[in-house]
Amino acid sequence: MRNDTIKSVLEALRGARRVMITGHVRPDGDALGCVIALAHQLSRNGIPAVGVTADRNGFGGPGFLEGIEKLKTPEECEGMVFDLAVAVDCASSDRIPNRVRELFDACPRKICIDHHATNTRFADLNHVEGNASSTGEIIWKLFRSARWPLDRITAEALWVAVVTDTGRFAYESTAPSTLRCGADLISCGVRTAYINDRLYCAFPLPAIELKRRAYQTLDFTADGAIATITLEAADFKETGGHKADVEDVVDIPRSVAGNRVAIFFYGAVSKPETRISIRTRAPYNASDLAARFGGGGHNRAAGCTIAADMAEAKNLFLKGLQQWLKEYQ
Repeated sequence: MRNDTIKSVLEALRGARRVMITGHVRPDGDALGCVIALAHQLSRNGIPAVGVTADRNGFGGPGFLEGIEKLKTPEECEGMVFDLAVAVDCASSDRIPNRVRELFDACPRKICIDHHATNTRFADLNHVEGNASSTGEIIWKLFRSARWPLDRITAEALWVAVVTDTGRFAYESTAPSTLRCGADLISCGVRTAYINDRLYCAFPLPAIELKRRAYQTLDFTADGAIATITLEAADFKETGGHKADVEDVVDIPRSVAGNRVAIFFYGAVSKPETRISIRTRAPYNASDLAARFGGGGHNRAAGCTIAADMAEAKNLFLKGLQQWLKEYQ
């Protein structure tokens, strides 16, 4: 598939009159950090830009970032005219929140910047680096290609994007370029200890309660190779928590000794469907498993959604998982 260059993306950005920027539904640190960094950096360089999000809730740990207060909902964008839309960290257009996608689709020109190998190239310009550690690392390259000086707000947003998607530089996607990116961001004033504390040592009570409930559902095979946890829609309603509060909860089954496939099942609050986060260790490809259920992602981290209640969805998925595992034998 065609992959447009950073140079062509920069040309489109520099020629825009007003840019809207969005990420995927239930934004994680990578998506949220990239939206904030790109909107802030474009505006600093004379290109009017607005980060757009479906609502102002459910940002989880990354919700402390400066610049988040400038994000707008689709309703707050009423009357604004955008001639360019940018989707970051979205492998397909259906990953954009519905109300935001209406704004995105209405733009005469669209850009996608992403690091998912399963990206569908849904925009007019698509810059996809499937081997990149994070979309944050790609956005950093874009800024450095443009020779735009980075301030602390931009650097911290990108730092959150990179460290959350690399597991604090621990995942196999971490490359020499990732560490160069991190070093450069630190030189721009990133408060690493402060951010680490906010992301990993300061969980709100709903997040703590959700994790407690998740531990109680932990189930695994005798050898630990397959491990699962579950949170029902009722758990989120009763605690007042959001999926963003438990982005790292899949590490619970993944931490079982001998684990090769870790699964996190969670129920959607607004409709009868079950969402599934998948983590694997070599040689198992998480995105291949997710694709069998209409999802996608990366080799070691992927996800999918099944339009069924929890019991039916788990039964369907676990049967498919067993069949998929046989293909590796």
